[in-house]
Amino acid sequence: MRPRTLDEYVGQERLLSPGGVLRQMLEDGQLASFILWGPPGVGKTTLARIVTSQTDCRWISFSAVTSGIKEIKSVMSEAEAFMNLEGKRTVMFVDEIHRFNKAQQDAFLPYVEAGTITLVGATTENPSFEINSALLSRLKVFVLEDLSLDNLLHIMRDALQDKERGLGEMNLAATDDVLKLIATYSSGDARTALNSLELAALIARRREQDEITEAEVKSSVQQAILKYDKDGEHHYNLISALHKSIRNSDVDASLYWLARMLEAGEEPLYVARRLVRFASEDIGLASPQALTQSIAAMQAVELMGMPECKIALAQATVFMALAPKSNAVYRAYNQAAEDALNMTQHAVPMHLRNAPTKLMKELGYSQGYQYAHDYEGGKAEGMKCLPDELLGREYFKPTPRGFEGKIKAAWDKKKNS
Repeated sequence: MRPRTLDEYVGQERLLSPGGVLRQMLEDGQLASFILWGPPGVGKTTLARIVTSQTDCRWISFSAVTSGIKEIKSVMSEAEAFMNLEGKRTVMFVDEIHRFNKAQQDAFLPYVEAGTITLVGATTENPSFEINSALLSRLKVFVLEDLSLDNLLHIMRDALQDKERGLGEMNLAATDDVLKLIATYSSGDARTALNSLELAALIARRREQDEITEAEVKSSVQQAILKYDKDGEHHYNLISALHKSIRNSDVDASLYWLARMLEAGEEPLYVARRLVRFASEDIGLASPQALTQSIAAMQAVELMGMPECKIALAQATVFMALAPKSNAVYRAYNQAAEDALNMTQHAVPMHLRNAPTKLMKELGYSQGYQYAHDYEGGKAEGMKCLPDELLGREYFKPTPRGFEGKIKAAWDKKKNS
């Protein structure tokens, strides 16, 4: 069922609709080197084949998984000879281009620059991280999106009817609700949808049915395929979504993103560590119990493991989503750290230094120190604790939220007294 023309191709309307950037490039006959970046099963390889088939160029395809630098140089030499003999460029399609190392990617540079080849790559990984900047600067990047529910329904209906390449000869029917169930399980991946449809069709035929029902679908697909890569784009997008949803006090969104990560196989201890960080970074003294809750959740993860620890993580997530928020401690530390790193390393005032030896006492160490507990209120008001160069610096600026509001009230009262 792989589409052979743009008319058969389903999805990616933003790139391929009239006026879309990729269609415009084809219509103008100006095929530049580019990368198709998107999740599995959305048509990267298919689109590359269709695009290049509409150009008057030689086509070569190979996979970064099985090809080495020797093969690359051999193909480049052939492309150069073809250019000299025929005056035509070679379109080189590289699947999984992110798997090439730096040396292999560098081998393309002179040929792309000279126009000997038009490089077309496909990748599931973020090109910003996986493609050398020198090569990436010479490529256009087209982002392919997950196929919509309607896209997948269209593809599966075609597959059920097509007798040449699809399942048409089986003469099987399927309701929209059944096809929607497969589409939902497939998470925007046409390859998964077609594989699931085929297996469900085979089960229905074995049962001597003329219709694919929900029972066949559930037999062929055990659970939704959650897209996830523990070190890649989905990983960082999902943890970002979790963090920002908790920060925005959206309990339901926070639970959803937590479930997306845990059910896809994320290491629960990683999530627990991020919750501990969140407790200090975004809640702080507005609700000091948040740190206690997050550490308790982390201990639960270590004691129980999966799947029991899911609820402990959910409890900590809900607590922090509902808690008042403050980044006052986070900002205060960062400002203090900036002064510590970027200013002269100011000497510790003499009265704050320890004097464990006679010589140090004679040199004035600890002289003038005032013991805070000897003073009313537990503070020696006349004693300066910052270096003279930093006197007057205010790093901690409490907010009026939650428990931190009480700290602020006491703080303001003391400063104004």
